[in-house]
Amino acid sequence: SAIHLCWFCSVTLGGLSLLSLLSSMLGCMDAQGVLAQNGTIPPIQTVLEKLLERAVQHAELIYRVSEESKLLFCNMLISYGMNLHIPKGTMCAPKMVPVPMSKSEIQQISDKWILHSLLILAQFWIDPLVEVQASLENYENAPSALLTRSKWISTKLMSLEQGIMVLIRQTSDRFVSSNILQTVRRDYSVIYCFRKDAHKMQTFLKLLKCRQIDKENCSLF
Repeated sequence: SAIHLCWFCSVTLGGLSLLSLLSSMLGCMDAQGVLAQNGTIPPIQTVLEKLLERAVQHAELIYRVSEESKLLFCNMLISYGMNLHIPKGTMCAPKMVPVPMSKSEIQQISDKWILHSLLILAQFWIDPLVEVQASLENYENAPSALLTRSKWISTKLMSLEQGIMVLIRQTSDRFVSSNILQTVRRDYSVIYCFRKDAHKMQTFLKLLKCRQIDKENCSLF
């Protein structure tokens, strides 16, 4: 049976339904295609366009909420009177996916490389974010907004991973084939560093959508 992915259905953030904000653009989809309003299955190019548009919107929301989570965590540390003094240039793990820096480098990478880089990034962060979500429950007076966003990001990243897998399948024919302090440091590092990789996923998806849908007029990069 088809794998149904309702990326934004029944999701709420801070009491506000994302579906109510995005209902004009989003809907449920499955691995066989995105159903049109009349119940028919549209052409494969339309399916791909909808998948990419939804994935980009998904990544943009994840990045936005990760930014909010970083600020909330920093404010919580200030309320605790803590200053970690972590050099930001050395906080994150070594880069798993190199980021093309020039236009020529961007032009040389393949869409297959983009998709597999997206999958690597999403899968790498799933477990750390789940661990942080559980760890935040043990913080004294942790803001409910931070707890909500932590849970939301963890859930939505798993959903994005599924969406990336759908994109890979849909485009396969286009390719050739002290303990407390340590815990605080770890949690801050995950929240801070994930925000950066969330931005990478957003950028890669925008690049892929541009290449696949608007090849002749792609001027993003």
